[in-house]
Amino acid sequence: MQLKNMSKRTLLIAALVGVALPAALQSSVKERTMLPAENIPTLSKQEQVSFGLPARLKIPGISVDDGVEQVGVTSEGEMGTPKGPVGVAWFSLGSRPGEVGSAVISGHYGWKNGIPAVFDNLYKLHPGDKLYVEDENGIITTFVVRELRRYGEHDDASNVFTSRDGKAHLNLVTCEGVWNKFSKSYSKRLVVFADKE
Repeated sequence: MQLKNMSKRTLLIAALVGVALPAALQSSVKERTMLPAENIPTLSKQEQVSFGLPARLKIPGISVDDGVEQVGVTSEGEMGTPKGPVGVAWFSLGSRPGEVGSAVISGHYGWKNGIPAVFDNLYKLHPGDKLYVEDENGIITTFVVRELRRYGEHDDASNVFTSRDGKAHLNLVTCEGVWNKFSKSYSKRLVVFADKE
């Protein structure tokens, strides 16, 4: 699964945030004065929830119920992929499913020798379908499909890994299109964008 444009951009964003955020936080703390207790902002119950690592992905509409691996970025600058045809992989450098931001889970399509792959039927999902992620603590978070979008091999798909709306999203990624035996990849990517219910 090649997502070169978005992986490099994601790494750049992460690097910039890693450098700029500590400096911004440090200067912000120095400039603050003591606030009266009634002016201290509080987090809502929803914001206080700490999400565990994703353990299972369930998509009843296409009979998916699989364990979740963790992946990062490969030496080629691409998002890692699951080890086999039936597993799914969460991009561990991004948000956890349920946290504010865009959590990304990938799965294979069109495995070798006609062996079924976990996301062979991902294209059958429709807006309104529900997805469930169970974390390591047994807490299940529900997501609702918003849209399906296809990307060409060289399209900018950075919006798969980022969001700025302050909401929690889950984006499922798989391959699609024509198999290229030389590059050993498909010509397109299918992304299912889902929002936390």
